[in-house]
Amino acid sequence: MKLITFSHQNKTRIGAVVDGYIVDSSGCKSIPAQMIDFLAAGNGALAAMRELMASGSGVRIPLSDVSIAAPVPRPGKYLAISLNYADHIAETGRERPEYPSFFTKQSTCVIGHGTAIQRPKVSDKLDYEGELAFVIGRRCRHVPMDKAREVIAGFTIANDVSVRDWQMHAPTMMVGKSFDTCGPLGPWLVTADELPDPHNLAIKTWVDDELRQNANTSQMLFNCYEMVAYLSQAMTLEPGDVISTGTPAGVGVKMKPRGYLRPGQTVRIEIEGIGILSNPVIAEPEAVF
Repeated sequence: MKLITFSHQNKTRIGAVVDGYIVDSSGCKSIPAQMIDFLAAGNGALAAMRELMASGSGVRIPLSDVSIAAPVPRPGKYLAISLNYADHIAETGRERPEYPSFFTKQSTCVIGHGTAIQRPKVSDKLDYEGELAFVIGRRCRHVPMDKAREVIAGFTIANDVSVRDWQMHAPTMMVGKSFDTCGPLGPWLVTADELPDPHNLAIKTWVDDELRQNANTSQMLFNCYEMVAYLSQAMTLEPGDVISTGTPAGVGVKMKPRGYLRPGQTVRIEIEGIGILSNPVIAEPEAVF
């Protein structure tokens, strides 16, 4: 099932994507309108959505008629791992990490499919990072690795957009990873039952028509289940938390000449079994106070 957050006629809610249409859940009282609430409702909400899809009774809206938001527009936590592909570690010249190395992206950076990434006024060193991301489906702590799949609601595509010079202002990298619009997610959330092996998916990133990244999630050093087990030793994971799993080689900062993003370009990331996340790049507009 492809779960989507969308806006139509000035109202934002969730639905399921079927054959180019969205099954609108707004008429079903047993289905919460927001994704975090839906995930927190557990199997009952999932069953209600499946029943709505199967019944044919829900309103169906063409995908072309809606504005697609991030599947989780404002996650409680957005955690991302660095240096998780050997080829990316090699291109950076860094050492392989002994433990998973996480940083935080602030949730205000999150945007959806089709929304513009803004190149900030303070830097022209704007870069892309195509990544698989997963979303937590239930509150959990101290999850054994062999049970980790049970707490993952589904998978989506992330672009860990980075302002490279600001990224290096501090070891945490947080500010350079959290500029407004630097967190595209989407286009939807594919439930975990539809991706039996998230660790064998082709992942590709294009800037306009140039293929920049071409890899497979099998190349991750720490897999999704290891990440859940590791993080949940330290913190409670909650429904809607987003965890991005790292980027392969081919980032713009390591190209010669540098392949930083420019206004007028479009970044497109495709992950097998999920779909395509595409975002144009524009200059940051003038501030309005």
